[in-house]
Amino acid sequence: MNDMLVTIITPCFNSEKTISRTIESVLGQKYSNMEYLIIDGASTDRTVEIARSYEEAFRESASFRGRMRIISEPDDGIYYAMNKGIQMADGELIGIINSDDYYEENAVTVMAEYRTDAPYQILYGFERILRNGKEAGICIHHHTNLDYQMITHPTCFVTKKLYEDLGVFNTAYRYSADYEFMLRMYHSGKVEFTPVYRIISNYALGGASGTGEAYMETQGLYYQYGMISKKRYRLLKWKFRIGKLINGR
Repeated sequence: MNDMLVTIITPCFNSEKTISRTIESVLGQKYSNMEYLIIDGASTDRTVEIARSYEEAFRESASFRGRMRIISEPDDGIYYAMNKGIQMADGELIGIINSDDYYEENAVTVMAEYRTDAPYQILYGFERILRNGKEAGICIHHHTNLDYQMITHPTCFVTKKLYEDLGVFNTAYRYSADYEFMLRMYHSGKVEFTPVYRIISNYALGGASGTGEAYMETQGLYYQYGMISKKRYRLLKWKFRIGKLINGR
């Protein structure tokens, strides 16, 4: 599978502090046939300027041969950006790396080696977790435990045909559309999940995934897929609303 085209997508917004490291981790990949899509939500800082400063390097790269595109326009959040990138992607296999994360230098090569002939495949591996720039841990969560724990999404590579035939991210979910997507794929019974026991990406702690709203979205998914009862979910919603009232939010 070393001859297939692999697309890497980076959704971003006001990421001037971190996007250079992300871009350089993509540019440094040794795999021979790639394209790179940066989907920016009309940043007001130097994000786009920084991204464009790498265009010449991607033109000169034997792996990319100029196949780098930067799209900057208003959108409705990260999952809209991901879906836009997926629609634009020409690659058979698609990886999504956020603008505050970065790949290990052999990430694409490793994932390409584990690509099978399955039309609907999701590959995932280990991610290194960083706190304040220092290693806090290395983890992987097996897909057979998806009903209770999201797999390591920053490491995931997904076949384009899966997105085309089975669907993309549901933007009704503001914080947990990636988890909803994986649950939907897992419960479809049509997808080959492939764990790869190598470090693929590096993930910086922080962001919206730790908010109360994100927690409640996840609880809604647990209820939808039968992991918690209606009574339990209603109680959690009540506690969450009371907490917001008490805290004045």
